[in-house]
Amino acid sequence: MEILWTKILRQGEFWWDTMNYPPLWYALWFVISFCGIATWYLRNFTQREQLTKLIALLGVVSMLSMLFWTFIEF
Repeated sequence: MEILWTKILRQGEFWWDTMNYPPLWYALWFVISFCGIATWYLRNFTQREQLTKLIALLGVVSMLSMLFWTFIEF
């Protein structure tokens, strides 16, 4: 059983060492998280419906672009 766990851990370490994402990929993560927080704030604490919809749409487009980019390239 111990040999199996060491083999699994070694494969996991190798997998993480080979994954390198470009900086723009991480920038998309930032945009997605910012849009999620901004949408929550605008929806709960302001009356700006059009801005809320715009920020939410930007978040959805960012998430879809990251999803497609991840599936296509990585």
